[in-house]
Amino acid sequence: MTKGQIAKNLFLQGYNCCQAVAGAFSDEMGLEMDTVAKLCSPFGGGIGRMREVCGTVSGMMFVLGMLYGYDDPKASAEKKRVYSEAQQLAEKFREDNGSIICRELLGITKNGADSPTPSQRTEKYYKTRPCPELCRYAADLLQEFIENHK
Repeated sequence: MTKGQIAKNLFLQGYNCCQAVAGAFSDEMGLEMDTVAKLCSPFGGGIGRMREVCGTVSGMMFVLGMLYGYDDPKASAEKKRVYSEAQQLAEKFREDNGSIICRELLGITKNGADSPTPSQRTEKYYKTRPCPELCRYAADLLQEFIENHK
């Protein structure tokens, strides 16, 4: 099973988009799924359903930081490298999906926060949202990045 399939399945189980993408890489990060779920919980719905940066993109960045991040605040070269990698992943996502912004991906025209109440995960919800496929796409993109990073 690909990382994309795992992420899509996690989303279909009820995890938010960030949790689903990051959760697909929990083993690689050395984290339990419940830890990943807690750490990524605020990033669903474009950060707390504010419909900003797509949670799938946030999930990719979470994993990028865990696997290749830096911890020395003076590590300029490492900071530049991680920022460059983050920009490359985001740009590829944008090229292939049209945006990295949740509301744009969902076709929501209003700016700003949506209700903090999560949508009910019904059959209709899954049919009208690109989220499961965006989870799959983001995790597969990240898997490709990791394979090429070795």
